[in-house]
Amino acid sequence: MVEILRTNDLVLISAVESLLRAAGVGFFVADQHMAAVEGSLGFLPRRILVEKNQEIQARRLLVEAGLAAELRND
Repeated sequence: MVEILRTNDLVLISAVESLLRAAGVGFFVADQHMAAVEGSLGFLPRRILVEKNQEIQARRLLVEAGLAAELRND
């Protein structure tokens, strides 16, 4: 899997999940249960990972949705 996005913004994560799910792109939200460790302060970012063979499609979806600035490029 490949990381395409990292954020603390729960609304953004929800929006991206909806976009990817609707397009049939396989994804995983990593670190979403770290809130218990950090005390629910929200300083540990969540990461959205997608299947390597669907990375281009996932990135295109986010760009088309106006979320290009949120994408990780490394």
